[in-house]
Amino acid sequence: MKIRQSPWDDPDATALRERQRAEIAAVYGTPDSDPGVPPSTADIAVFLVAHEDDGTAVGCAGLRYLGEGVGEVKRMYVAPDQRGSGLAALLLRSLEEWARGQGWKALRVETGDRLSAAMRFYTRSGYESIPNFGAYADSECSLCFERIL
Repeated sequence: MKIRQSPWDDPDATALRERQRAEIAAVYGTPDSDPGVPPSTADIAVFLVAHEDDGTAVGCAGLRYLGEGVGEVKRMYVAPDQRGSGLAALLLRSLEEWARGQGWKALRVETGDRLSAAMRFYTRSGYESIPNFGAYADSECSLCFERIL
């Protein structure tokens, strides 16, 4: 497995994000359940894509800088056939290492209240529940977490 930085608009990155959004849309019954401004090339500080040895893209994750040394994990996704393999943890650790290298002090993440596997993953990875922040402050479907780096 290889994890590399990727441009936001890279075809593999775009395809993985589309798969992630489709899965969430199926859970919530709406094509757009993400409060706030969607991430874009303009505000993603780093985006990572994981590829199998044969070049198949199987996972992704990015960081948006929130200011004051805090970043937000965005568009974290692992293909269903790779779940349970440790790839999600590897992607998250890679983001945390990158953020530390930038001098960031903490990472935050929002996930939906129906995404129990995501909630378990983040808490198992050392993220603690925090009050909803930013665009998620008034979202009844959002749960937010933070990890001090």
